[in-house]
Amino acid sequence: MNTKLKVLLLSAGYGKRLRPITNTTPKCLVKINNKPLLHIWLNKLERLNCESVLINTHFLPLKVHKAIHDWEGKNLNIYTTYEKKLLGTAGTLIKNLSFFEGSKGLIIHADNVTQDDLTNFLSAHKNKPKNALITMLTFETDYPRSCGVVELDNKNIVQSFHEKVSNPPTNLANGAIYAFNEEFLDFLKDIKSSPNDISKDLIPLLNGKIFTYKTNSTFIDIGTHANLEKAQNLLI
Repeated sequence: MNTKLKVLLLSAGYGKRLRPITNTTPKCLVKINNKPLLHIWLNKLERLNCESVLINTHFLPLKVHKAIHDWEGKNLNIYTTYEKKLLGTAGTLIKNLSFFEGSKGLIIHADNVTQDDLTNFLSAHKNKPKNALITMLTFETDYPRSCGVVELDNKNIVQSFHEKVSNPPTNLANGAIYAFNEEFLDFLKDIKSSPNDISKDLIPLLNGKIFTYKTNSTFIDIGTHANLEKAQNLLI
């Protein structure tokens, strides 16, 4: 029996670098080719036969709820969780661990876009080394100083992680898409600290336990006006 796929679609950010667009529009609803980022991801996840999606909200949550209502797909169970105060990416994950029980999970940042359909990524995760707790999607970047970059061993396991450093040792960037099974949930339950950010707080605890899959498809972080303009030419 195939284990059900459930996804945490991180969608609560302000998108301050995209102002003035994001003064009145949640970052996850910024449009690429007239489609909100949120709809682009929901369409992709529906094609993956995902069972359930959890979307966290904070800024202008009613607009996010309307966008969910207006989405034309039919084959996803969509849930939301409102954060009165932003919990951080790791905080949101840990608060909602019960959502993933009995399933395989994905964590995705809604403010990224990629032409990768994620099927090969999930296949790579299925065949990950046994000692790896999660699988990270990576991509080659021309701007490694603005990304978190990883150094790998010959089995594509992360050996070190560098978050936006001035002299990045590689141009292999963390795409902030993570696949995991229940053993990762057990790992998170045993953490004594209270991590806030996945990249800054959780990834350093997982060196040697992160398998990677490099996408050859276009991958763009919609964090700046320049990247937003670049993404408008993508066929999503």
